[in-house]
Amino acid sequence: MPNPTAAMLVIGDEILSGRTRDANMHFLAGELTKAGIDLREVRVVRDDPDAIVAAVRALSAAYDTVFTSGGIGPTHDDITAENVARAFGRPIAVREDARAILVAHYAGRDQELNEARLRMARIPEGALLIDNPISAAPGFSIENVHVMAGVPAIFQAMLASVLPTLTGGAPLLSQTLEIRRGEGDIAGPLSDLAERYPDLSIGSYPFIRDGCYGAHIVIRGSDGGRVDAAMTELSGLFPA
Repeated sequence: MPNPTAAMLVIGDEILSGRTRDANMHFLAGELTKAGIDLREVRVVRDDPDAIVAAVRALSAAYDTVFTSGGIGPTHDDITAENVARAFGRPIAVREDARAILVAHYAGRDQELNEARLRMARIPEGALLIDNPISAAPGFSIENVHVMAGVPAIFQAMLASVLPTLTGGAPLLSQTLEIRRGEGDIAGPLSDLAERYPDLSIGSYPFIRDGCYGAHIVIRGSDGGRVDAAMTELSGLFPA
C-alpha cells in the first residue's frame, strides 16, 4: 500500500520578497519522511485572499493532508484563517475555547488581551484547535488541512501535536554514494539502474569541489533490502 501523501502551503509576502528565509519546509519534509508520509508538493503564495483560497482548495483535493504555515498572527496582513475558512465555506468567529487560552496566557504576563490579539482566537466553524505551547495562540485543523504559525519554533511545536493524529506509512530509507565524475558520464548507467528498480527513487545531485565535477547519488525507498541491492549495484558500477 502506498504511503499517505501531503502538501505544504507557505503563505506570506515576506517569503516571496526574500525578506524571510523559510525554514519550515525543510523541517516538515524531514518529519514526514520519518512518519512515512510523502511530501509531494510545496506552494508559496502571497498574502492575497483569492490566492490562498485557490491553493487550499487545490491542495486539499489532491493530497491526503495539507500543512500551512504563516498568516495567523494578530496583524492586519494575517489573513490565513479567514481564507482557509472561505475555502471550505465555513463561517469564522472568535471561539470561546480559543479566547480562554489567550485570556489565561496574557493574564499570566500582565498583558492586555486587546482587539489585535483577539484576532488569533478566530477559528472556522467545526475546526479542531492545535496546541501552541510557546505563545499560546492556537492553530487549527479543518478537514484535511492543518493551519499553523510561520515562526519556526511555533510551527515545530504545533507539528508535534498534529503528527501523532495522522496515519503514516513505511518510513523512507536513504543511502548516498559520492561519485567523482560528471553527470554526463554517469547518466546512462544511472538510467539503466533506475529502470531495474522502479520502486525506488534514485536522484543525482551534482557538485563542483576543488575543480572536480561529481554527484551525490541518493537512493530512497521503504524496502531496506531493495535499497541495499540498488546501492550495491551502483557501487559496482562506479567503484571508488
